[in-house]
Amino acid sequence: MVMGPPSKIRHIPPLHFPTAQIERVNSVKLLGINLNYDFSWKSHVEAITSKATQRIYFLKQLRRAGVPQSNLLHFYTEVIRPVLEYAAPVWNHLLSKSQIDQIEAIQRRALRIIYSYTNDMPYTNALYCASSPSLVDRREQLSRKFFFTSILQSSSCLHTLLPTPRDPIITTRLRSANKFPRLLSRTRKYYTFISYALAHYQTS
Repeated sequence: MVMGPPSKIRHIPPLHFPTAQIERVNSVKLLGINLNYDFSWKSHVEAITSKATQRIYFLKQLRRAGVPQSNLLHFYTEVIRPVLEYAAPVWNHLLSKSQIDQIEAIQRRALRIIYSYTNDMPYTNALYCASSPSLVDRREQLSRKFFFTSILQSSSCLHTLLPTPRDPIITTRLRSANKFPRLLSRTRKYYTFISYALAHYQTS
């Protein structure tokens, strides 16, 4: 897979073995994450929502079998929701509004199955009944936690991805100063999680 703007990569010649040509694909699955050649997350969102939708079927069957609401909610949070949140810090900050809604619709559907009386309620009311945050808020919490418990820890191999810290002599003189400088990106497409975290999660 060649990654980059279509206008630039279409002219890259295919790779050949002595006896065959290597197939070029537009997406590939790596460690459970679906990567697109154009740095979008279309394939990944479609994959996780499709997988979660298949598991919604079993949630319906459990409800028809008379399983209590508490157990239905447990099934959702342990079997379905993790599919929608796997490796969220990697891709959450680059989702489009339509992709956010596409993922959130799975939880909305699950809550209506668990709490049938919420069918005609707004989604926020259903969340209140379930004492559950939206998936947008949960992904933000997971991303923030990952930044502080993994990337900021000097013992983590991911710590090396951070830029050189700012001079403490300068930052200590400021009322509010971040330890690390923000990483700028010319386009949102190349905006990494590290860049996003440094811009939103740092504390003075």
